[in-house]
Amino acid sequence: MRRLPILLVGGLLAMWLLLNGTLAPVQIVVGTVLAVSLVLVFRAARPVQPRLRRPQIAMRLFAHVLLDIVRSNFAVARVILGLVRDRKVSSGFVKVPLDLRDPHGLAVLAAIVTSTPGTVWADLARDGSTLTLHVLDLQDDEAAWVRTIKQRYERALMEIFE
Repeated sequence: MRRLPILLVGGLLAMWLLLNGTLAPVQIVVGTVLAVSLVLVFRAARPVQPRLRRPQIAMRLFAHVLLDIVRSNFAVARVILGLVRDRKVSSGFVKVPLDLRDPHGLAVLAAIVTSTPGTVWADLARDGSTLTLHVLDLQDDEAAWVRTIKQRYERALMEIFE
């Protein structure tokens, strides 16, 4: 039998306690039983478990993503506030060829892209070979966006998950 994912159980328990607004012993017991039960029941619905091969790269990727989110917040704020000087803001779609095939890696890539202001995951080809990304301020440099996704995110995710 596989061991329980302690972080998931702990996260569910924390959510239960936050929603109930109490640390009463009975709520801790109920929350623990509920969290363990949910993990066991839904384990069958998710037969493929993620395997992090290189957690140190995951930490570095996390730092890159946080930095990119901060930078993107400032860039989007400049566009919204009209502080882009005389330059015309042009949004558009970018097709990014993907080598990443792991479903967990693709899910993390989707989370990264959609949590970064100014970008949205628009589509993934049926065969998983191409990501369509919508960019708020494209600046006619699609190649730079493709390089960023592939080198900064996809490469790290492939090292982590594949």
